[in-house]
Amino acid sequence: MMLTLDDFDYDLPQELIAQTPLKKRDQSRLLVLDHQSGAYQDRHFYDVLDYLNPGDALVMNDTKVLPARLYGVKEDTQAHLEVLLLNNTEGDDWEVLMKPARRAPIGTKVDFGNGKLTATVTQELDHGGRMIHFDYEGIFMEILEELGEMPLPPYIKTKLDDPNRYQTVYAREEGSAAAPTAGLHWTKDLLQKVQDKGIKLVYLTLHVGLGTFRPVSEQNIDEHKMHSEFYRLTAESAQILNEVRQNGGKIVATGTTSIRTLETIGTKFDGEIKADSGWTDIFIKPGYQWKVVDEFITNFHLPKSTLVMLVASFTGRENILNAYQHAVAEKYRFFSFGDAMFIK
Repeated sequence: MMLTLDDFDYDLPQELIAQTPLKKRDQSRLLVLDHQSGAYQDRHFYDVLDYLNPGDALVMNDTKVLPARLYGVKEDTQAHLEVLLLNNTEGDDWEVLMKPARRAPIGTKVDFGNGKLTATVTQELDHGGRMIHFDYEGIFMEILEELGEMPLPPYIKTKLDDPNRYQTVYAREEGSAAAPTAGLHWTKDLLQKVQDKGIKLVYLTLHVGLGTFRPVSEQNIDEHKMHSEFYRLTAESAQILNEVRQNGGKIVATGTTSIRTLETIGTKFDGEIKADSGWTDIFIKPGYQWKVVDEFITNFHLPKSTLVMLVASFTGRENILNAYQHAVAEKYRFFSFGDAMFIK
């Protein structure tokens, strides 16, 4: 049976979309779902320790969100433009989203800060995308910290008091246009308890692009093309994961970005885990054979999104939609600043 986009829809009242993070990261609720039976139970995120066992590996994405939203003016007309950095392709060349894109044909020059940072449009891409080349004096990241804003998702309308709440406590590799949000629930104290219990902490990097938020427009989901994102797994991390596997431990991924990295590598190397880096456009949907990840933590995702499809490929479509229906009825908080699931 061919699954269509509508097969991954569910009703979500607007008021359940979390606009701000909780005061304490690990106080979020946690819906624990058994992927085989479909049984679920209501817990809190700090209870996640009950589901991790000595000898397991907890995998986390250490990407750091860039202050990637810039506001500029066209040098010739002074018309306002908004730019969202997506990928640093080479040197000072970036793939960006530009609004309004129709005002930015090839050759457009944009000033973001009284000459401190300027850019020229070098190529037009689909969906408002552009390639631009930056010109500046000094250190690009320092200028970006000064002029850029944290790019919160479009469904969050409330300004964030503390930009660090849209970063994980272990973020260190700059390059994302969005946070790996399942990781926002971890605190340093809770991670220390995980380690004290004999669970290995393993880090990888996947720089999240805006493809994460790009809606699926095709009814036949097989026709959807994923945006490419850069990933890296070091030799040290690969070695730890292989040792955990050999000793019978489980590989527990924090978030869909960690899953996509591990499963990209598993697909590339016939189920083996090896150090690797590159670009992935893996689309995990029902019918996919999982190769590396045994269990995972994830947030509640948008209706009809590729992320709901990814989770459904592990749990079965009915199991995940039933769990979501329960979460709506129990008024769980949804999306980036919302509550979490542990899927075992």
